[in-house]
Amino acid sequence: MSATNTKKTILCFGDSNTWGFVPGSDGERYGPDIRWPGVMGNVLGDEFSVIEEAQNGRMSVWEDPYEPTVSKCGLNHLPVVLESQKPLDLAIIMLGTNDLKNHMNHNAYAIAHGVTTLVDVVLASDAGPENNPPLVLMICPAPVSDWNCPFWHLFDTAPEISRKLPAAYKEMAADRGVEFLNAGDFASCPDPDCIHIDSAGHASLGRAIANKVREMFG
Repeated sequence: MSATNTKKTILCFGDSNTWGFVPGSDGERYGPDIRWPGVMGNVLGDEFSVIEEAQNGRMSVWEDPYEPTVSKCGLNHLPVVLESQKPLDLAIIMLGTNDLKNHMNHNAYAIAHGVTTLVDVVLASDAGPENNPPLVLMICPAPVSDWNCPFWHLFDTAPEISRKLPAAYKEMAADRGVEFLNAGDFASCPDPDCIHIDSAGHASLGRAIANKVREMFG
């Protein structure tokens, strides 16, 4: 029997919507089979292994000055994860929601550029099979909802900008030759929250990503 892993290994690199933050809660987390990576893994079956690497508040390439005690910069974390979890067949990146915070003052293309920088890190790595880079799936997060957001007005200006993200992400993904999916086509952020998808959204998104992954691997 071969000592090497014959399963396809998928890294899910994201923020609280990959971590499974329950909308409107005080930091409660959905169970593994409810979160979209778990849904995706269950749909894909035993031929795939799913690694969840998610952090509440994670940004793409910036630190959040309002959270000085813990690094929220995805660019700091991603290279370490790629090295520690290699070999990876696919890296799924879904970030950008926290980059929408008012005090960060980013437009849609600045955020898309930030996420694309993470894509570039993956494509320049040796974290895939035989020291090649893994495949990449770039996911645009679901748009921020317009109702009152419970997070201390941090996302007051976010809804309009978030609705411009899919076009920017799609353009950047095409430029890098990686696959793209818009989470907003399958999930939304319900009241009383404005940035977190609910269990139905996780289920729908997980199935959609599983279908995309199957397409990518033929």
